[in-house]
Amino acid sequence: MGRRTASATTLTPDPVYGSKLASKFINCLMWQGKKATSQRIFYGAMAQIKKRFPDLSPIDVFTQAVENVKPPIEVRSKRVGGATYQVPMQVNRTRQQSLSIRWILAACRGKGGRPMFLRLADELMAAYRKEGEAMTKRENTIKMADSNKAFAHFAW
Repeated sequence: MGRRTASATTLTPDPVYGSKLASKFINCLMWQGKKATSQRIFYGAMAQIKKRFPDLSPIDVFTQAVENVKPPIEVRSKRVGGATYQVPMQVNRTRQQSLSIRWILAACRGKGGRPMFLRLADELMAAYRKEGEAMTKRENTIKMADSNKAFAHFAW
């Protein structure tokens, strides 16, 4: 699948860490074009991580967290003669990354009551330690794919 999105080609690395992944994440975090706000949240979260893990670089924690959440396989629905099967499929790299980002953000947005940057910092640190809501989502996705192995021959 050689589809390139505009964001993949025009993505500039983020101003603080020079990381493309970070600026992608900031864009996904952004609502209603408020990039300054989403940058403030992201760098706030980075500062929190730096406070908790003074010896680790926060951008490494972030990158590792996203890596840890990436799913190797997922299930896709396929209709075969009136029945819908959940077919396990390999996930390509870009989709792994976007799923990973989406799950981390969904996990943060799902929790209420605290500033977003704290929730984000917590979720990233949890993912870095291979725990937390986004990791649970990944485990479940892999479990689903495992339990539907029988339909793998429908993969197209």
